[in-house]
Amino acid sequence: MSSLAILILTKNEEENIVDVVENAKKCTPEVLVIDSGSTDKTVELAKAHGAKVCFRAWTDDFAAQRNFALEQTTADWVLYLDADERLNDELIQSVKAVVEEGKLDCQFSMERKSVAFGTKFNHGVLKPDHVARMFPRTAVTWVHKVHEHPECDLPLRFLPGHIEHYTYKNWHHWEGKLCQYTTIWAEEAYKRGKRISLSGIFLHSLGGFFKMFVSRVGFLDGWMGTYMCFNHFFYTLLKYLKLYELQRAEKK
Repeated sequence: MSSLAILILTKNEEENIVDVVENAKKCTPEVLVIDSGSTDKTVELAKAHGAKVCFRAWTDDFAAQRNFALEQTTADWVLYLDADERLNDELIQSVKAVVEEGKLDCQFSMERKSVAFGTKFNHGVLKPDHVARMFPRTAVTWVHKVHEHPECDLPLRFLPGHIEHYTYKNWHHWEGKLCQYTTIWAEEAYKRGKRISLSGIFLHSLGGFFKMFVSRVGFLDGWMGTYMCFNHFFYTLLKYLKLYELQRAEKK
């Protein structure tokens, strides 16, 4: 039998931390919280419910936080879980079966279903997706500051069950993430040498809307799904406008 650590990144997650820690403990006693400077009761509540808490200052780099988490455990397996995510019962049993089997010869992907503003989404921007989250600890590295992803050379397999993702509590929460993610994306894209024109900004934004509304049939989720497609147009527009702003500053 192998061992498992569940790794959770946090900052001011007191509304979620108890539920996510208790959910993770159904899989393993080793629950590790990587906190980036919470000013609420996140750390206190996590410790009270049996999680180990480590601190790493936030540097606008999600991959760096996840890679730091790898250094805080010696478990054979690691499973990444965000504070607003929960493993359903079927997925919990699937994870436990992998750990009990003890073979460290692959990585695992799982389905994730989103709930936002009290609505379950099946299409468009928040349609169910598959995310690679469970890895042998020594076989994975994370890259990119925002919309980070894992790099692992092992075969990818699928685990039955799903993650329930309670992504946006309200529109203020959505706005905060919008500002954070678009700024980080623009800065990273600029450093990579990416450049954009004003016409390119509009075409990328229009293409993003078309992809979500038509290709992913976002309108099938009703007025909320349609509205989220328009929001995706604005998200794409904003991140490229921020990139364009950095370009203009360079010329000046």
